[in-house]
Amino acid sequence: MSGYETQPGFFEMCKNPNLDTTDWDWAIDPTGLEYIFRDIYCRYEKPLMITENGLGAYDELTKDGKIHDEYRIDYLRAHIKAMKKAMNYGVEVLAYCPWSAVDLLSTSNGVKKRYGFIYVDRTDDDPKECARIRKDSFYWYQKVIQSQGTDLES
Repeated sequence: MSGYETQPGFFEMCKNPNLDTTDWDWAIDPTGLEYIFRDIYCRYEKPLMITENGLGAYDELTKDGKIHDEYRIDYLRAHIKAMKKAMNYGVEVLAYCPWSAVDLLSTSNGVKKRYGFIYVDRTDDDPKECARIRKDSFYWYQKVIQSQGTDLES
């Protein structure tokens, strides 16, 4: 998505037909991440760090008590590959930190918009037991960390 100001302080979003979007219509653009990494690094020649990169989605707890979030794995994999591509061009990157480890409260979307590697079993209306359940992406990212980013496969 890109936006333009319709009135001072008010913006209207424009969908880029060449990009996929999240459940909340946020553009998914790993190529844009690589581009901006290279552009900023060329301008300022300072190491870069991603402090929050993640995908908010409607995660569903299956009957077998699991969360199969291949879409999150695909998102993170594509962005890590884009970052690595920028690094191959000489961009110095200090860290890549996904958002977030545990599902958290979204200021405008409650708990239905889930970001984490660990599912919190609750709804906006029912806190239930707040059980923590590791998603498929948890195990995938664990492998990414253990391999120091060399194993990005599921």
